[in-house]
Amino acid sequence: MRKLIGEQVARSGGWLPFDRYMALALYAPGLGYYANASRKFGTMPGSGSDFVTAPEMSPLFGRMLAVQVREALEQTGTHEVWEFGAGSGALAVELLETLGERVRRYTIVELSANLRARQQQALAAFGPRVTWADQLPETIEGVVVGNEVLDAMPVKLLARRNGAWHERGVALRDGRLAWSEVPTHLVPPVVPAGTGDYVTEVHHQAEAFMRTLAERLVAGAAFFIDYGFPEAEYYHPQRSMGTVMCHRGHLADADPLDAPGEKDITAHVNFTGIAVAAQEAGLPTLGYASQGRFLVNCGIGEAMAALPVQDQVAAQRLIADHEMGELFKVIGFQRGAFWDAIGFRTGDRTHTL
Repeated sequence: MRKLIGEQVARSGGWLPFDRYMALALYAPGLGYYANASRKFGTMPGSGSDFVTAPEMSPLFGRMLAVQVREALEQTGTHEVWEFGAGSGALAVELLETLGERVRRYTIVELSANLRARQQQALAAFGPRVTWADQLPETIEGVVVGNEVLDAMPVKLLARRNGAWHERGVALRDGRLAWSEVPTHLVPPVVPAGTGDYVTEVHHQAEAFMRTLAERLVAGAAFFIDYGFPEAEYYHPQRSMGTVMCHRGHLADADPLDAPGEKDITAHVNFTGIAVAAQEAGLPTLGYASQGRFLVNCGIGEAMAALPVQDQVAAQRLIADHEMGELFKVIGFQRGAFWDAIGFRTGDRTHTL
């Protein structure tokens, strides 16, 4: 991986933009973090995993999302589910088991051949109802879901120094990867107050993805779950170090240049940018809420009450404000007439976007 990145730096004149570096570190065939054979998902470091996502934490996450997906299928008159970046396949299992024959086909859009193989093993019992694709089709009819997908899309890094904006990229110094900045015309969508040093991200690829999805979703709805903020919070003057983080062995660090290909690299989501990109392409927002509120609206409280205490404790992490309940958000979009979606009936924060 280091050899590949070094070659790309050289081909780019000695400076590689961070979004291209992040794409290589995560997705380079056979070498990138999501393309290699290392285990990613698991509940404990001893398993050799790097992090846990909500579907592995508790099956109630998928079952509650299924409540919203079922309603969306009914409201839009569609019969298919599309999942982007299905990870371990745990979410797909719960959605398929909960929704049953209401879903005629379940398509997973997955770029990683390694993860696709793991998903195929996890979902073998569902037979030909589950299919895979490695790119967006020209048209989509159905309900789209994506859990922790947007945060893994490469971002550009911007740095304000002495009042002037620079783009941060990667160079080689004495054979080692190092930060390097060049002047740029790019600025954040909301320029943080003041002139002090400031590092942040812009999400061109995630927003381009939303525009493409909006153009191709001809009937249905879409729901994305991820960690992030609306624009005003994302570019707050006090958030001066940006949000890029790495995950390895269930530990977090802020150095994406260390051990590329061996750990996850993520950035928080600017949900305002996601909503605006979709809306400008003709896909309006159905709702936006914290994960905790969304799951409570879908009935997780009643479902938890029927579980053993140990399973209740695991499920509680999905909704507790100091765990995943507040940092993670759910944003929904609809093609066609608006309806009062169950997941956003109380606590909808669309007005904050």
